Amino acid sequence: MKKGKSSVSKAKSYKEMGEFWDTHNLSDHWDKTRKVQFEMDIRSKITYYSIDKKLADQVHAVAKKRGVSADTLLNLWVLEKLQEQSS
Repeated sequence: MKKGKSSVSKAKSYKEMGEFWDTHNLSDHWDKTRKVQFEMDIRSKITYYSIDKKLADQVHAVAKKRGVSADTLLNLWVLEKLQEQSS
C-alpha cells in the first residue's frame, strides 16, 4: 500500500482493508469515493494445475499466516524456484 494514499477504511495494510470491507458496504460510503481511470490487460491468461489436497491445505495455512492469497504465495514460490533454476 502506498504511503500517503487515503482510503475509506483508513487501513494500514491490505489485510486490514480486506477485513474492513468484509464487514462494511460500499453503498454506505459512496459519498467518500472518487472517479478514477485505469487500464486493464485482458490478454492475461490463468492456467490451473492440480495439487495434492494435503499440500493445498498447507499452502492455504502458510498464505493465511502471511496475509496473502494462496494464488499469490504459489506464484511467488514458483517464481523464486524458476529464478534459482536459471542461475
